[in-house]
Amino acid sequence: MTGGLYSPLRLRSGAVLPNRIAKAAMEENMAGEGQLPDGRLVSLYRRWSAGGTGLLITGNVMVHAEALTGPAGVVLDEAAPLEPFTEWARAAKSGGAAVWMQINHPGRQVQADMPGVVWGPSAVGVDLGRLSRNFGRPTAMTPEQIRATVERFAVTAARAEQAGFDGVEVHAAHGYLLSQFLSPLVNQRTDAWGGSLENRARMLLDVVRAVRAAVSPSFAVAVKLNSADFQRGGFDVDDARRVIAMLEPLGTDLVELSGGSYESPAMTGRSADERTRAREAYFLDLARELVETSPLPLMLTGGVTRRATAEAVLASGVAVVGMGTALAVTPDLPARWRDGREADRQMRPVTWSNKALASAASMAQVRHQLRRIARGRSTRPGTLPAYALLREQVGQRRALRRYRAWLSAPRTAPARAGR
Repeated sequence: MTGGLYSPLRLRSGAVLPNRIAKAAMEENMAGEGQLPDGRLVSLYRRWSAGGTGLLITGNVMVHAEALTGPAGVVLDEAAPLEPFTEWARAAKSGGAAVWMQINHPGRQVQADMPGVVWGPSAVGVDLGRLSRNFGRPTAMTPEQIRATVERFAVTAARAEQAGFDGVEVHAAHGYLLSQFLSPLVNQRTDAWGGSLENRARMLLDVVRAVRAAVSPSFAVAVKLNSADFQRGGFDVDDARRVIAMLEPLGTDLVELSGGSYESPAMTGRSADERTRAREAYFLDLARELVETSPLPLMLTGGVTRRATAEAVLASGVAVVGMGTALAVTPDLPARWRDGREADRQMRPVTWSNKALASAASMAQVRHQLRRIARGRSTRPGTLPAYALLREQVGQRRALRRYRAWLSAPRTAPARAGR
């Protein structure tokens, strides 16, 4: 059993988390001009840091300017100025929290109206029935594009360290690029990156090696991994167990467990799998299976809202408890728990029958709260899901115009390898 919620955790790199409570990554979609963090993200993370959370993991920061999950995504590549990221890191650490940057590539999970590239391990598109048309059709990556993308992850990690972040988390979950390579449903390659799990894990392992080599030994390197994809024939808990073992010799500090993808959004509690239907700690049963054999400390994210649940997660042997939505509603929840109080409000549940739309609305609700916090306002968890989704769609259209203009303008980036 690990220590209590408010005990520190020393990782193998020597990095120390002041307590066992983490703000898991939530995709803020708050990039300012030039796809950079601005005052809104600075304000938001300063608020979280003051609220008692030990580790703040940013929403995903994109390693490839031409491949974003959405038009308001933050990009940190070789050409991005560092000062906005330095200010972001400084604010996140102002209250004593450690801060890690989550680094990501969307692969095939790119909206159809986005400029740039839509890549995947194979030319297998996102399958959401009639909503599939909302996503671009992917092309299978060439070996040169794979190697260039591995290098992009390393460049972003090195620059995150230069900006003052304490670590990075490589996103290999939720159906994004590295998760796509791990999936036997999406990855239909017959070369060195396809077939066996060892081959399907090759890109993730190469990314972790490259990142670890690009940063200092004391800089934390974590991986976010699906405990399962919750799709028949997909990446499952036995695969996760084997990948965690593969990550251990590479200097990985921690593995965060989540689950699902756009096609089976278990990360929002909307999978059809019985193991995620509990209202809290969606993936705890799977985590208990993985804790038994994991050579690395594990972090569990998904549906935790109460201190008793967080303590039950730690009692299972998990080292860090991750929260997302709960901290979007109550940014000082860890400080409240320490004082013997709980959250006094919960997010309005989305009960729509279409799981994909319900997941999108749930995330829009969360981002609506984040924007309110960033403006110094109180949260409104009772916001109607349809209203939050509509507001977000309007904002996304504006962001798309800005992103198109930015992407078409000259940048001082090196030649884009692998195009």
